[in-house]
Amino acid sequence: MYQNILVTVAFDAETDPKRGLRAANVLAAEGARVTFLHVMAEPPSGAIAYMPEGYEMELERSIRAELDALADGAANGTVAVLRGHAARMILEWADTAGIDCIVIDSHRPGLADYFLGSTAARVVRHAKCSVHVLR
Repeated sequence: MYQNILVTVAFDAETDPKRGLRAANVLAAEGARVTFLHVMAEPPSGAIAYMPEGYEMELERSIRAELDALADGAANGTVAVLRGHAARMILEWADTAGIDCIVIDSHRPGLADYFLGSTAARVVRHAKCSVHVLR
């Protein structure tokens, strides 16, 4: 059982964020802290000019609301939203926060990342803690 779990959340058509919550609740020791993390990718510089003013702030507010709903399902749930490269930010957050288990979803792989999604593969290879991959 783990004391400090990080559940990564991707909002795409292939993943169900509630799967991470269910896995964390099974893996969590009594009194464990569970953090739900989403990493927002930086938009391409050319696309920023076409986005309405306040778009990124509204998007982050919406993401936080979704994460808060997930965190309500965990005993000591918290949320975090970061910006940057997903795998790098997940690994940095895990190191900084003293995470002992990362729960990450893996999308259906293509030829480039046959066994795991590219973010999940990087996290598995470089994490200093246990990683639970959801398929």
